[in-house]
Amino acid sequence: MLNRFDTLIVELDTGLRTLLAKPLSVRVHPDASITEADLSEAEKAHASALMRVNHSGEVCAQALYSGQALTAHSAETTLALKQAAQEETEHLAWCETRITQLGGHTSLLNPLFYAGSFTMGAIAGALGDKWSLGFVAETEKQVEAHLASHLEKLPEFDQKTRKIIEQMQLDEAKHAKEAKQLGAAELPAPAKFLMKQVSKLMTASAYYL
Repeated sequence: MLNRFDTLIVELDTGLRTLLAKPLSVRVHPDASITEADLSEAEKAHASALMRVNHSGEVCAQALYSGQALTAHSAETTLALKQAAQEETEHLAWCETRITQLGGHTSLLNPLFYAGSFTMGAIAGALGDKWSLGFVAETEKQVEAHLASHLEKLPEFDQKTRKIIEQMQLDEAKHAKEAKQLGAAELPAPAKFLMKQVSKLMTASAYYL
């Protein structure tokens, strides 16, 4: 059984892999069977920037789950967080591949995003499992809304990008549902507001950088 120090080493390794290694997907990429649309350079740049934001969001999710798993109080909660993190790794792979196809790049700010999110996750986990799970549920709820807004901004005929985002939406909804089933607490309004403001800062900066 791993002690706290061993677990910290594992989570640090996860961080390095998230930021430096090429992510892999166990599932087939959602857009694998869809033909590339004839996009203009402006449309490619816009779609790439949106997917860069989504990629950074998944980097943050990995960091949050790693931080929460480090300080979780029960094995059941830790297991649920690690399972969710595995699916977020697949999201990373989908987003990164699509960004490359569109001729873009991932955010230069990802290391900063990871460090901040890991710290927030560790604090949330230390507060207790019900609050940590509440943090997961609220995060996924906000991410769902964020992804929905991206679908509205993408060209209707860019089905490859849309298919990826739609599958990510389904996965995020599942994570939120699972967190609630495990006893997630409803976060207070000030905490939700703060999370939204941090998210806005991340999305605005990742779109351009």
